[in-house]
Amino acid sequence: MTHELIELSSRGLRGSVVAGIILAAGTSSRMGVSKQLLPIGGVPLICHMVSQVLSSHLDRVVMVLGHDAEKMKRALLDYCPHPRIEVVVNPEYPKGMASSIKRGLKVVQDDCDHVMIILADMLHIDARLINILLKGYLKSGRDLGAIRIQARRSHPVIFSRRFYPELQRLEGDVGGRSIFEQYAHEACFIDAPPTYREMDLDTPEDYRRYQSLNWK
Repeated sequence: MTHELIELSSRGLRGSVVAGIILAAGTSSRMGVSKQLLPIGGVPLICHMVSQVLSSHLDRVVMVLGHDAEKMKRALLDYCPHPRIEVVVNPEYPKGMASSIKRGLKVVQDDCDHVMIILADMLHIDARLINILLKGYLKSGRDLGAIRIQARRSHPVIFSRRFYPELQRLEGDVGGRSIFEQYAHEACFIDAPPTYREMDLDTPEDYRRYQSLNWK
């Protein structure tokens, strides 16, 4: 795709700037080790996700770290150093996902009209899926959007500036589910191609299953 077409897909349809906020601050309590550092395709999971987001049409990329932040910063420097990655540390990460969303949003809210929330441990999220959601959402003209897989809402999700105050009011270990529940009639759901399936890494069993499938 040419540079001109990339600009059209990310900005031209609504004159908007879109940031991707990658959430990688959790304690990985169910995994027993920092899952963001587990090898995926020869690189730490956190770097695998960063490479996918950097390959997408998003205008900005913010990575929110928390638990084991210094180890993850080192992994980013060793495996995927790139000037477009804006790394921020959320000191309140023990309070849950909402604190990381708010920390990332604080970085981009003045300059970006939309934010896409990307969970670092969901292996089905790649550059292609990000671009599918981005293009469909911007074309829809709506202020709320998500990928849909097998008739159910999945990730990533995207919010316009209209919902920044709602995101800033989130508390605890929650994402934007309550916003989607309240405004479901206004949301834009973009169907993923049939080859996509949800796969996240929460437990050692999940990781063993990933390895046995040699998925991605």
